[in-house]
Amino acid sequence: MPAIPEGKILTDLVVPPGEPWSSVVPQGQHLRIVDLEGLQAVDFLCYNAHDPAERYCAADTMKIDGSIFLQQGTTLYSNLANPLFTIDDDTCGRHDTIGGCCSMESNRVRYGADATPNCRDNFLRGLEPHGLGRKDVVANINFFMYVPVESNGTMAIVDGLSKPGDYVDLCAEMDVLAVLSNCPQMNNPANGFNPTPIRVMIWNPA
Repeated sequence: MPAIPEGKILTDLVVPPGEPWSSVVPQGQHLRIVDLEGLQAVDFLCYNAHDPAERYCAADTMKIDGSIFLQQGTTLYSNLANPLFTIDDDTCGRHDTIGGCCSMESNRVRYGADATPNCRDNFLRGLEPHGLGRKDVVANINFFMYVPVESNGTMAIVDGLSKPGDYVDLCAEMDVLAVLSNCPQMNNPANGFNPTPIRVMIWNPA
């Protein structure tokens, strides 16, 4: 397990495999996502907590940061080009911006699997308490998921790089609604074909 961050812990819980989680992270507070057993993908969206029409924008994040991968020092930008979160610590070093979330429909097309648990439905469960729904699910981040891109443009979801206890720390640059799905996917290597729990912490830095 990683060391407990210095400061006042406000939230500390384990999200079971395949479940959603959501919370508002006030400006200046930190969110830590811990991959407890390694190789677990965590799908992630975030929104301006006071105006959720402003939300994470994958395209602007990649354009402004200059990379398709997220790592320590990366800023997550909104569709208004405002910072939502900054990654201020990261023990994994590689997170995906292009693979998107699994859905019942894409699982059927890709794997011939019907009525499967999926991250889009989890996002909907996580968004509902905040008055948001299907139209608010946009291209998302996949923490700890490895999606390499070759020089010819081919890409694939392959074995992850995260080890047990790896974590990513996000500093809220405004009041942010964070929503995640602890991915239930078992048809590709995103979770090592074995979804596992994660730990989520929110704290005020010392």
